[in-house]
Amino acid sequence: MRHLSSTPPASPAPSASSANTGEPPRRAPRSDWQTLGKLLPYLWQYKWRVLLALGFMVGAKAANVSVPLLLKRLIDAMTLDPQAPLGAAQAMLVVPVGLLLAYGLLRLSTSVFTELRELVFAKATEGATRHIALQVFEHLHALSLRFHLARQTGGMTRDIERGTRSVQSLISYSLYSIVPTFIEVAMVLTILGTQFDAGYVWITVAALVLYVAFTVWVTEWRTQFRRAMNEADSNAHSRAIDALLNYETVKYFNNEAFEAKRYNDNLEKLRLIRIKSQSTLSLLNTGQQVIIASALVLMLWRATQGVVSGNLTLGDLVMVNAFMIQLYIPLGFLGVLYREIKQSLTDLDKMFVLLEREREVGDKPGAVALSLDAPPDVQFEGVDFAYEANRAILHGVDIHIPAGKTVAIVGPSGSGKSTLARLLYRFYDVSGGAVRINGTDVRNMQQLSLRQHVGIVPQDTVLFNDSIAYNIRYGRTDASMDEVVAAAKAARIHGFIESLPQGYDTPVGERGLKLSGGEKQRVAIARTLLKNPPILIFDEATSALDSTNERAIQAEIRLAARHKTSLVIAHRLSTVVHAHEIVVLEAGRVVERGRHADLLQAQGAYARMWALQQEDKDEREVKDGKDSKDD
Repeated sequence: MRHLSSTPPASPAPSASSANTGEPPRRAPRSDWQTLGKLLPYLWQYKWRVLLALGFMVGAKAANVSVPLLLKRLIDAMTLDPQAPLGAAQAMLVVPVGLLLAYGLLRLSTSVFTELRELVFAKATEGATRHIALQVFEHLHALSLRFHLARQTGGMTRDIERGTRSVQSLISYSLYSIVPTFIEVAMVLTILGTQFDAGYVWITVAALVLYVAFTVWVTEWRTQFRRAMNEADSNAHSRAIDALLNYETVKYFNNEAFEAKRYNDNLEKLRLIRIKSQSTLSLLNTGQQVIIASALVLMLWRATQGVVSGNLTLGDLVMVNAFMIQLYIPLGFLGVLYREIKQSLTDLDKMFVLLEREREVGDKPGAVALSLDAPPDVQFEGVDFAYEANRAILHGVDIHIPAGKTVAIVGPSGSGKSTLARLLYRFYDVSGGAVRINGTDVRNMQQLSLRQHVGIVPQDTVLFNDSIAYNIRYGRTDASMDEVVAAAKAARIHGFIESLPQGYDTPVGERGLKLSGGEKQRVAIARTLLKNPPILIFDEATSALDSTNERAIQAEIRLAARHKTSLVIAHRLSTVVHAHEIVVLEAGRVVERGRHADLLQAQGAYARMWALQQEDKDEREVKDGKDSKDD
């Protein structure tokens, strides 16, 4: 019996082109402002913190700009009048305690406002970073199997890492460096324009415009080298990760030197690009310092002339010098900041591209939730499927698995057996026909609810780098330890686990490499039995087991499959003789179907496969007997 209830869809259905090809949607290159526009909503969740931080930032800059003004008054107060008699001038000279205290308070206020700004805005920065990283992580899990089969893990993780870090970099460089600098520039220009003549303003503005223009022009030109450097870095990282993940294969073929050479080739490309990037950076820094030094000389020359002519005081000269130092020291980092902001925007855009990758298999609007309280009826109805447009796998496949029954799929490698399991699990959608559960097309169901009711023991078992108990409990994360042990016993692995020094806490290593193939497969069987779904898929579930364990686990599998709808995919025909129906696939087409005895009697494809496997079995037994006699 089934219960279907409508709930809101998890995501919009993908476009036809995206669904057919699995390729990312093509889009026009995004501008930096568009990338920033996509980041702002994440920050605007903390709008009051943003506004408060901006207030503290303005306060810090106002205090900072007030320091040279107070310094001018302090120096003017301490300057002797050359026209007054020496004794009278010295008598009038007193320590300006109030000005000194005000100077210290302003310096302190700058630091306090700066720290308050960072304290208030830290929650917004970290919150936005966490939100984006989590959203990307969830989205990657929602993408299709096709995407994950084609991905380069090392390069993708680098993109995510750099993208996440770029959120903090953008906020740090813009809110803490660029924006405050321009606020300070506006304040200083206002003071120079009101207290001095317009020449000071024009020199400052001309230097700023020339400095910014030069910085932007050179940095834009240098972006190509930074982009190439990132690409070379990702390629080197991907090559290293791939070689390390396939450590055993590298060792099998003595290809350590070959992998080292390929990795070194990528590192050499990275080295050359980094040298070129550093050379152009030196050019940028030199040009910036020439512009800054020229502006400082012009400003001080003009101020010195004013002091000589009597139009300005020594305090004015010191104030102008202090303003220029305050302005040009942060501007000295503008090239670095602009380059880092550009790079952060590029990195963030790469992460947003991942986030915008359309789901090839998505829930339709109005998709229904599957709820089963009994084994369902499963139907493959005229199923056509192709991984690529020019590579058809299945052709009009009709298979019916009655409720609570077991149907086995057999056939040569590449005939499409495992593809049927992936279609039932909805890793892919059919090209033609339909896969139905209790008469309802799985494409009209929510994927989450569908997969809650299907358990699969895959052909290639991959385990998490954690304990054996964790990997078994992964079938049902809220299971008790007693239930984990019961599932391990049913999978005939409890005795092996108990013999280990750490028992169920034994780590299995990356991808389970510390366990043998048979041990990994039994862990996979145990976690599927622990999940206890109404629909079971066994895809070559005992292929890595020896004959004794295979027969024992086959009995457990048959027991677990009782009162469940089961699809068994097998290469060894001896493992499916008890199936209610056996379907023979060849080149993606059903060529025979029936029970074991009936298929043998028909003397068709199944009978030929059975005869060949029996010959192989007899030859192995004769060889084993001969080896024992020789021993």
